[in-house]
Amino acid sequence: QVQVVESGGGLVQPGGSLRLSCAASGSIFKLNAMGWYRQAPGKERELVATITSTGSTKYQDSVKGRLTISRDNGKKTVYLQMNSLKPEDTAVYYCTANIQSSWSYKPSDYWGQGTQVTVSS
Repeated sequence: QVQVVESGGGLVQPGGSLRLSCAASGSIFKLNAMGWYRQAPGKERELVATITSTGSTKYQDSVKGRLTISRDNGKKTVYLQMNSLKPEDTAVYYCTANIQSSWSYKPSDYWGQGTQVTVSS
């Protein structure tokens, strides 16, 4: 069994900060790329940022300079530091991890349950 669990969402005022965490657990043989997506009401899920196992990162243009993705391989955890938050950042944020489990020869994408981030005054 492999699980991916997010934490750290909440309500914040515009210009404020939040840090999301996402921990992978279970029978993990290899943890590959991890990332964050978000889905706002009435919109499709979109990529926010990704990070490879060696630390290479990619960002959606609208979050560059404000959101920072990082990971701790020892803790099997990925983080999303969100600064200078805007109302348009309001969404459910989902963590994803590409994991090869102990019982599989091929990696699969695992998703968390999502955590709500609301930016409002």
